Amino acid sequence: MIEDLSFVSIVEFTKEIENLVYTKDMEYIDAVIYFCEQRGIDVETAASLIRNNSKLKASIQLEAEKLNYLPKTTQLPI
Repeated sequence: MIEDLSFVSIVEFTKEIENLVYTKDMEYIDAVIYFCEQRGIDVETAASLIRNNSKLKASIQLEAEKLNYLPKTTQLPI
């Protein structure tokens, strides 16, 4: 199993995840898991890329709150 994500930049990783979300109609969490399974990467290893990308991190956090995996945070009404 490949454990090194140095070959994948944050931009490439984000594009791949966004592509999976929109083309395969996946949730962000599912897209990350699918990406890791396809590339033979441990999910915890991909977390380092997610931590460094505020947009992707916020999307996953919002999704996790909607699924009640995380406590809801207050948000401004839009």
